[in-house]
Amino acid sequence: MKAEINRITDILRRDDGISWAMQYTEQISWILFLKFFDDYEKAQELEASLNGKTYTKLISPEFEWSTWAAPKKDWKMDRLSAMVWDDLKEFVNLKLFPYLDKFRDNSTDYHSMKYKIWEIFHFISNRIENWNTLREVIDIIDWMNFQSSEDLFELSKVYEDLLQWMGNDWWNSGEFYTPRAVIKAMVECIDPKIWETIYDWAAGSCGFLIEAYNHLRQKAKTTADLNWLNHDALWWNEKTPIAYIMGVMNMILHWVENPNINKKNTLIDNIRDFTEKDWFNIILANPPFWWKEKEEIQANFPIKSNATEILFLEHFMKKLKSWGRAAIIVPEWVLFNTSNAFQWVKRELLENYNLHTIVSLPSGIFLPYAWVKTNVIFFEKTKPTEEIYYYEVDLGRKLTKNKPITFEELQWMINCYKSREIWENSWIVKVENIKDYDLSAKNPNKNKEEILREPKEILEDIEKSDNEIKVHIQNLKGLLK
Repeated sequence: MKAEINRITDILRRDDGISWAMQYTEQISWILFLKFFDDYEKAQELEASLNGKTYTKLISPEFEWSTWAAPKKDWKMDRLSAMVWDDLKEFVNLKLFPYLDKFRDNSTDYHSMKYKIWEIFHFISNRIENWNTLREVIDIIDWMNFQSSEDLFELSKVYEDLLQWMGNDWWNSGEFYTPRAVIKAMVECIDPKIWETIYDWAAGSCGFLIEAYNHLRQKAKTTADLNWLNHDALWWNEKTPIAYIMGVMNMILHWVENPNINKKNTLIDNIRDFTEKDWFNIILANPPFWWKEKEEIQANFPIKSNATEILFLEHFMKKLKSWGRAAIIVPEWVLFNTSNAFQWVKRELLENYNLHTIVSLPSGIFLPYAWVKTNVIFFEKTKPTEEIYYYEVDLGRKLTKNKPITFEELQWMINCYKSREIWENSWIVKVENIKDYDLSAKNPNKNKEEILREPKEILEDIEKSDNEIKVHIQNLKGLLK
């Protein structure tokens, strides 16, 4: 499966309409989705038939995969009927995409598959310029079997690799990909239970929800458990079109056929209006930082700030149910910043929530697109904070693009989170000893210099990033012509 996906990316590299890895993944996604959906509808049709019922397909015959993409004769590709040349490209651009983009016209339920199809094809377009490229990709994907659980499992793993590669390829792709080792460790610590709702309103490619799904899938024992897990357990939102598409596809490849997703800017919701029906048991997130929000968005929050990391933290706090649990990645400056807005939110966190654990992650977790130092904050909506357990992840090595953090390296952190063991890399701070709401991790057990990068290496990386930015700007200008 991985070899086939690698073949597709090699083919797409030759096409004039595609410039970088983000676009490879985007184009693979819409074609994969249509093949998946064709297999899905066939399976639904067969199941209905076996039960003496009728299944009405969402896709009309003219636009079914087996009609336009891969017509068959005697179970083999019918080359005489298959579209080629400009006929194929014109059909996709002028008929298929406009047809799918109209699905919202008679579907207002955003939980429905029909609405999901509209959102995917409303925010994406075919970038493949050469009809032969498109035909080659279709032919490869056609032989992928989405009705086989083994193949679907393998493809889901390959797709995760694609998302990571996409993140590694472009400096601005950090919003799409959080290291899976970190996500898995956070989920292990939170330990979701069956019938607990899980929320990520800055979902990117849905890494947190998929890891939570995998965790819960092992605990599902009954049909009711599985139905709940596939339809009512996971809730998410994403405002970036391409991240939204990747997220939907990623969820579908992990057997979540009809994910509860909405495409919008989470921060447009006025948090003063939230009621109990809007609350969730568990929140897992890595919200975007470095973004700035305008005045009208800031008006939705009791404490105004143009820093998205603070606005998202306010949002998540208000979304948590009583006795709910949260694990959220925040940049280091959220912990030590003592400006008014930051102090107010942290005071709220300490006085009305139990901020029981802060894990200090090493620099380089988000390489190659950011050297920013981050922490994971764990809190519950139970009681005011009395003490905070700090854990400093010290790998004894420098993280690099080619040697990222592994889940095994975080296993001791998980163990300490559960046992609250005190040792060289962990300590407890009483809340009354916190001054000016400075929550930054200052390990009292050792005075060890942080491993710093050589100035020459930093300058070389900056120069490389500048060159990459210039290339991408030129590519974007080319797309706008």
